[in-house]
Amino acid sequence: MAFSTRSILIGAAGVALVGGLIVMAFREDPLPVDLAEISRGPLVITVDAEGETRIRDIYDVSAPIDGMLQRMPLQVGDPVQAGKTLVAEVRPAASPLLDARARAEATAVLHETAASIRFAEAEVTRTQADLSFAQSQFDRTQALATAGTSSLTQLEDANLRLELAKSAAISAEARVAMARAANQRAQAVLDDPAGAEADATCCTALLAPADGVVLSQPNASARPVLAGEKLLSVGDPTNLEVVVDLLSADATRLRVGATAQLDRWGGDAPLEAELRRLEPSARTVVSALGIEEQRVDAVLDLTSPPADWAGLGQGFAVFVRIEEWRVDDALLVPLSAVFQQDDQWFTFVESGGLSERRPISIGRRDGQRAVVLEGLEAGERVVTHPPDTLTDGSRIVVRERL
Repeated sequence: MAFSTRSILIGAAGVALVGGLIVMAFREDPLPVDLAEISRGPLVITVDAEGETRIRDIYDVSAPIDGMLQRMPLQVGDPVQAGKTLVAEVRPAASPLLDARARAEATAVLHETAASIRFAEAEVTRTQADLSFAQSQFDRTQALATAGTSSLTQLEDANLRLELAKSAAISAEARVAMARAANQRAQAVLDDPAGAEADATCCTALLAPADGVVLSQPNASARPVLAGEKLLSVGDPTNLEVVVDLLSADATRLRVGATAQLDRWGGDAPLEAELRRLEPSARTVVSALGIEEQRVDAVLDLTSPPADWAGLGQGFAVFVRIEEWRVDDALLVPLSAVFQQDDQWFTFVESGGLSERRPISIGRRDGQRAVVLEGLEAGERVVTHPPDTLTDGSRIVVRERL
């Protein structure tokens, strides 16, 4: 049976269609992926931590004596001038009131000291008489010795008695002074403390130790205070520094003089700063998870113009990024495009619509990008966040953005 040309053509077309459908059915669909282009640029690695501002020099004003603090004349935030502004006044403490028994004892002591004065004054009279007699005896013996009718030994005895009489007279006068002082002390115990305080005409005035403002004062009310008790603090809010609490492992990677940026401080733009000091000793701190950590304070100076951070004050919170390492021109790859297997880094490179699994070598990284040492060229595109189904040679297509 012969077939016509038309029948043959129709049959061939049918076979081709069926074959195409079979190929399409078994052909793998391209994977939608995100691509990023490899480019050159700067990379800065920082140590990030929370910090706070503090005034570099804070002066605490304390009570110099026990007494009654008068109501504070200033409030927190008031400006002060060194050596001119009165910041506090302390009136000396009054004597405590005496109960009946204590007053009776003090009265008895007062009478005793009065009697001691009279006894000491009598001793002065007696010793003065002994001194006058010893002086006359010495003068008479000296005259006889000059005339040759008295011996030298008798003259020396008379001189000794005279010196002893002089010493006794001096001692008696000293005992009178002591007795009078004791009497005054006993009288002071009995004096009315309210009257003594009323007679006081002045207080101990405390002046500002430095220019600045009042930073804190625990209590502005009048109250009794003890010597050394803190009354208020004074500091200059334009003389700020920043202190950052770092892990000791992070601190070892930093060097004095490193630049830093302050973010999240309340202003529109970041502030510039410079690392001035790393504390030489660490302290142990228990974290919220109960883990012991070694922490170190880093101190930074603000280098931005003071007008840019005029709103900052004592104890303000800031977020600090301290520069650890910088390169101004390097080939960079997103860290989301690289993965590690058997101590080797890889990435998927887009090549003609197919994925190419390529080994690469990377250097320093900042959490988002890494420096490419070898394996990639500028302008190549790599797959970011590659899915687990992506393999070498897979067909890929750029994911459509909604």
